[in-house]
Amino acid sequence: MHIHNISSSNTILNKFISEIRDVNVQKDSLRFRRNIERIGEVLSYELSKELKYSVNKVETPLGTKEIDQLTNKIVLCSILRAGLPLHQGLLNYFDDAENAFISAYRNHPENGVPSEIIVEYFASPSIENKTLLLADPMLATGQSLVAVYEAIKKYGVPKELHIIVVIASKEGVDYISKHFPENTHLWIAALDETLNEKGYIIPGLGDAGDLAFGKKL
Repeated sequence: MHIHNISSSNTILNKFISEIRDVNVQKDSLRFRRNIERIGEVLSYELSKELKYSVNKVETPLGTKEIDQLTNKIVLCSILRAGLPLHQGLLNYFDDAENAFISAYRNHPENGVPSEIIVEYFASPSIENKTLLLADPMLATGQSLVAVYEAIKKYGVPKELHIIVVIASKEGVDYISKHFPENTHLWIAALDETLNEKGYIIPGLGDAGDLAFGKKL
């Protein structure tokens, strides 16, 4: 797996990461969503450097200019519901992309039986031989991303696969590295050290879905 940790160098990205982590700024859900969106835009720009381009001629009012333009056929897939603000940030840059959405949640059975990831909904165009961008803001244990990928594989094999996350744990990165193809690209805005006993990233930011859209039942 090709891992791109964008936080390894100082950029304006630090401001957006700082605000989504800050418990005081988090109280403004509109700002939280907008910052996730802006992080998606930064990651889109960095990701675009790894895509394919060909020369196209553009007519201006005063002449003709040759410009390299994107040739990848992109499908942008986000995991509901937390992935929606990140999806919008990616879509702001890859505005010609086709769109897909998939649901994933952890089942919590009784009697101490280990929980599992349930994938119930997938709406997507064909992903066969296309460039799939799989977006989820938090990469904690990595189990949700692997379950989602296994579900998506039933509908086709993408030519390229890019995973886009806002905050990842080292444990989650190690886990998905063992379950995704070697040529997968992982784009991370921030990397944290550990998980707590509930599987939340520490220091992380909390529940991204709740912060963006309110608490769920």
